[in-house]
Amino acid sequence: MNKKVYSHNEKIIKILVIFLLILYALISFIPFYYTLMTGFKEQFEVFTNGVFAFPNKLNFSNYISVLKGGIWSYFFNSVIVTLISLILIIFCSSLASYVFSRLNFKFNNLFFGIIIVSMTIPVHVTLIPIYLLTQKFGLYDTIFALIGPYVAFNLPISIFILTNFMQEIPKDLENSAEIDGCGKVRTFFNVILPLSTPGLVTIAIYATTTMWNEFIFALVLTQSKANRTLPLSVWEFQGQYTANIPMMMSVLALAAAPMILVFIFSQDKLIKGMMAGAVKS
Repeated sequence: MNKKVYSHNEKIIKILVIFLLILYALISFIPFYYTLMTGFKEQFEVFTNGVFAFPNKLNFSNYISVLKGGIWSYFFNSVIVTLISLILIIFCSSLASYVFSRLNFKFNNLFFGIIIVSMTIPVHVTLIPIYLLTQKFGLYDTIFALIGPYVAFNLPISIFILTNFMQEIPKDLENSAEIDGCGKVRTFFNVILPLSTPGLVTIAIYATTTMWNEFIFALVLTQSKANRTLPLSVWEFQGQYTANIPMMMSVLALAAAPMILVFIFSQDKLIKGMMAGAVKS
């Protein structure tokens, strides 16, 4: 009798979870649908037709105008900033994680705790100090002004994730490498780092998405069009006197497209990476 009740309750919970997931998926899809469909509309359709109404006809002129316009300079700035920042994040976080997970020193837990606590600091609290520092070092209004903050704010979560991965790697593999004559550096690059690939992929996807969509630091630390990143490109196409909503939505759709494609083709690696870091051996 208890088994039947338990099985019935389990089915109800499973149905409820599926329903909530479908509801969440639909709610998440609505903004994307609005952005994509509005990009195919004429300006008058936005005000005369319903908000979520399908366009009278698919009008590609907005997307063509954006692609022929100045969006490419914003795009390449985003690629450069994201790529350089990502390389630094992976390099610094992998070294730090190896130290925290493998080397026992006096203040190991203290320093790791400070890194964890730093994840709770709102990034916008540091906006004014970072702005003043970029002015002082002559980095203001350059794409390099964004690299420092992007690396700094993605390092704590990256170190946290990667440390958990490296702690799960059996120490016997490291000991075997040392017996074969590998030093700490060679063991790190030949044994630890390859086995941490799922973690590296996870932090790469997470950091790339975060940096690609970042807005407030790009707005404050850059001024000229030549140095601004993709999230700010919407201003280029908003219109002189009135907001050209279809054009703006076209920009937003094209700006989001690269990260959507990255997630579609790497979601399995991201999920496996997260699960691998959560499962204890």
